[in-house]
Amino acid sequence: MVLLPGKLPPQLLAELLAEEPPRDPRVLVGPRLGEDAAVLEPSERLLVATTDPITFATDAIGYYAVTVNANDIAVMGGVPRWFLATLLLPEQGTTSALVRDIFRQIRQTCRDLGVTLVGGHTEITLGVPRPLVIGHMLGEVARERLVTSAGAQVGDAVLLTKGFPLEGTAIIARECAAQLAERGCSAAEIARWQQLLFTPGISVVRDAHTLLGAADVHAMHDPTEGGVATGLWELAQASGVGLRIEARHLPLLPEGARLCALFGLDPLGVIASGALLATVPAAQAAQAIAACQAAGIPCARIGTVVADAQELVLETEGERRPLPRFARDEIVKIFQAEGR
Repeated sequence: MVLLPGKLPPQLLAELLAEEPPRDPRVLVGPRLGEDAAVLEPSERLLVATTDPITFATDAIGYYAVTVNANDIAVMGGVPRWFLATLLLPEQGTTSALVRDIFRQIRQTCRDLGVTLVGGHTEITLGVPRPLVIGHMLGEVARERLVTSAGAQVGDAVLLTKGFPLEGTAIIARECAAQLAERGCSAAEIARWQQLLFTPGISVVRDAHTLLGAADVHAMHDPTEGGVATGLWELAQASGVGLRIEARHLPLLPEGARLCALFGLDPLGVIASGALLATVPAAQAAQAIAACQAAGIPCARIGTVVADAQELVLETEGERRPLPRFARDEIVKIFQAEGR
């Protein structure tokens, strides 16, 4: 059934919201027809809040929305608990089947992460060319467990989990499959790259909790838009420190390098969710890496925190050059070239 602009039909919305009642007993008022807001019972723990829109991807958009917002909570040392979603759907082509699929993705990802969907807003909006989801996540953290991007200390080891650009590789494979086939990539390769979204996946919740259990983590940051380079710049600026990054230790994914080369993108500037940046005392770097590896999470030491905040450098074969900066994510070039 094709849906018209405006709010979803009340019967459809009531059906979607009734599929799964809130499991968290602290949700006093959850998502239901006619309610304007959720009501949560606070605790003595700190409340962590974040919001992130999903604008690049259309496939698996509900999964993206929950995952990237949960990541933001996890890198603060917190546990993601409650999720709200604003869905803006295009006037052309929005069907009840599409809406059901997005809700299914959101609910399944919430279940996988132990998160409760507590509310949001859904409408078919004039002038929107494709589905957009703006996610809002609330989480909790004990005061003594709080971690920020501003905590990096001079002498810390800089760690990076999984590899990069994981999310960028998955997005290119999902959004540009036809172009990849035309450029000689096999159907099996494209399918494998598409699945990077889920395996190893773009969630860093396990990464963060593993590191927190293994070392005194001073800072964590989730490199998203602008890639690993932008994530490093943001971490350094938040902490008021410099970074020496060793190019040979950067875990560039082979498939990411190949796809970036095909489209003329710099991998360091491609959206990189799925990787986690962290700084730990240098003496604890080995144990942190070992803990990640034991959990099946690749982790590499990529550099060192230094005192000079102006020293953000990439070391390559004994030579140093400034760590590159990107005014916008490199993947935008693909979408602009295709007029999306």
